[in-house]
Formats: sequence, C-alpha cells, structure tokens
Amino acid sequence: MQPITEQNITAVAAERWSSAHDPRLAHVMQALVRHLHDFARRVGLTEPEWSAAVEWLCRAGQISDGKREEFILASDVLGLSTLVVEMNHRLDPAATPATVLGPFHVDGSPMLEFGADMADGVPGTPLFIVGTVRQLGGTPVADAVLDVWQADADGAYEAQLEVDEARLRGKYTSTSTGAYCVRTIAPLSYSIPMDGPVGELISRTDISHYRPAHVHFLVDVPGHERLVTHLFPKGAQYLDTDAVFGVKDQLVVEFERRRPGPTPDGRECNVPWLIARYDFVLQPKNPIA
Repeated sequence: MQPITEQNITAVAAERWSSAHDPRLAHVMQALVRHLHDFARRVGLTEPEWSAAVEWLCRAGQISDGKREEFILASDVLGLSTLVVEMNHRLDPAATPATVLGPFHVDGSPMLEFGADMADGVPGTPLFIVGTVRQLGGTPVADAVLDVWQADADGAYEAQLEVDEARLRGKYTSTSTGAYCVRTIAPLSYSIPMDGPVGELISRTDISHYRPAHVHFLVDVPGHERLVTHLFPKGAQYLDTDAVFGVKDQLVVEFERRRPGPTPDGRECNVPWLIARYDFVLQPKNPIA
C-alpha cells in the first residue's frame, strides 16, 4: 500500500478520479482535485478554516429549497456565473449580450397578449418595454417567446414569496413583424438576500450587496442561440457595483417618462408612465457541418 503524504496526495487523488466512466467527468474531476489542492497549499488552509467552509456549504444547502437557490447566489457573487456565461456565449458584437439567469427564475409563466400587464395590481409606475426581436442582419423573428420576470418594489421576486399565482412574470410572443410589447412596473434597485450564508459572507466585506434596477428576459427561439439577459434603466443606482456582475453597457436603456394618455398597446393610461425601447438581436446557431 502506497503511503499517503502531503507531497503525493494530489497525484494519488487525481489518478483515482481518472476511473470515472465518462471521459468528460474524469477530466473535470481530476482538474478540480488539482485546483482545490493547489488552493489549499497556496493559502495555507487551516483545519478550522476548512471546517468553517464545510459548515458554510452545509448551511447553504439547508437554506435552499424549491424557491431559493443559495448556491446559485454564491456563484453569482463570486463572478463564476458571469464567467461561465461569457465562456459559453461568445456572440457577435452586434447580438444582444447574454447575462446571468439569477436564482429567481420560475418555469411555467403564463402566456400573455401583446401589451398585457404582467404586474396586474402590483403597485408601481407603469412601464412599457417595446421593440422587436430580430436576427443578426435585421430579419424579424416572428412568434419569438419572451419570458420576462422581475422583482417588486420591495425587491422581492415571486419565488421568495408565499403566493399561489404568477406575480410579475409572464411570456410574450412577438408579432409577424417581430414586434413585442411588455407592460409591467418600473423596477427598483434591491439587495440580494442577506439572511443566509452568502449574505453573511458579503457582510464581512465592503462589497455592495445591491443590484441595480432591472428586468429579466429569456428568449429561446429554435435555430438561434438561447438568450438570457437583463435590461437596466439609464442612471440607476449600483450600475457600476452590481453584486452579481450582470451590467453591460449595451443593456442600459433610457426609461422615458410620459404623461397620462395613449400607450403603446393602444389603450389609455390615466397616470404618468414610462417607456423603454429595445431590440433583441439573436444570433443564429452555427449549422452542423
């Protein structure tokens, strides 16, 4: 039996993981072992620090459930989520940039008509987001489904609340000309959840725990790269210090104020409202050779 030492443990552990049945799994796990061991050596990891890290991971798992994903939040604030997005979505500069999905997306949002109000009674300033969905080169994309979601005025998503119906989320379909019209309420800046292990860690730094105001979009059209992105209002707080590294200049848009009157959906609004214009540009998938 080979004696295990500080000097050979990495090679022995990596060799053991080379037995994984899937070649990709073997490659990933061997690299993970090497990087973890290198990290422990570089920082001189102590036993109390190792124990604290394991306990932190346990608590992150315990606080997670069907509505809360603490590990996704951890990945977001460490910049790992954005790194993975950047590596896997090397899009044409003219295409709409991708961003992180975040921990609060809910599957199965209701289908809504052109201009229908996904806020539906949630208090806030009415906001219309209008534009087109098109391919690189300008060809309109008809029947594109835009999955939209956002937080309320208290910074809470439906996934964080005990509610029995869809709240501030919906799916809109582009017209034959690629046009879409979303009605919601103006988003506000908010803090990431600070009542769990991630918040506890952030609170021990000078890192901002706030996200700038934004609305999430997921556009998944056959034959095109799946797009997950945000739109941010120009001038919003925390654009330069977004806790999850999600802001890109191309996604910061003007929210123009309008007086009461006709709105883009052809109806009347009896209070002041906002309008933002944005064209989503999708990149076609590379054809299989």
